Amino acid sequence: MDIETDWPQIKQLFKQAFRSSFHYSIASISEEAEPHLTPIGSVILCGTGQGYYFEKYTQQLPRNIKEHERICVLAVNSSPWYWIKSLCRGGFCTYPAIRLYGRAGVLRKATETEKARWHRRVRKLRFTQGYKLLWQDMEMIRELHFDRAEPVRAGLMTQALTGP
Repeated sequence: MDIETDWPQIKQLFKQAFRSSFHYSIASISEEAEPHLTPIGSVILCGTGQGYYFEKYTQQLPRNIKEHERICVLAVNSSPWYWIKSLCRGGFCTYPAIRLYGRAGVLRKATETEKARWHRRVRKLRFTQGYKLLWQDMEMIRELHFDRAEPVRAGLMTQALTGP
């Protein structure tokens, strides 16, 4: 997939993945050169090849980014209905997952627009106690800059999407 031409499709795959699992995984490299995965629910894709996440609870990820700014974000459509339909049909209508490769950028204060975008995403949960505890005071974002997209292929199940 091409970041420039396929960005609308990439954003749609991310949206489907979030609806099914409420998070993405960000892979980074530690100082000891070990891989580290962090579940992040607040990744938001915006302009072509650009995104951000609210950096509030992460501990290891910011330390890793200081040494190695390269990251990979994985979005998986975990919806049981998506999988059942695909298995019955014998093929996926969209990729089951996608990886975005890039680098983590600066940590900065979120704009009111960025905060509002996040709160719109989780608005259906605003009546819950967890909403207040987790998401009410999101303030700082980490910019993300992507240079490559790689759909996850699953053999013959994705053949129609990828060609022979």
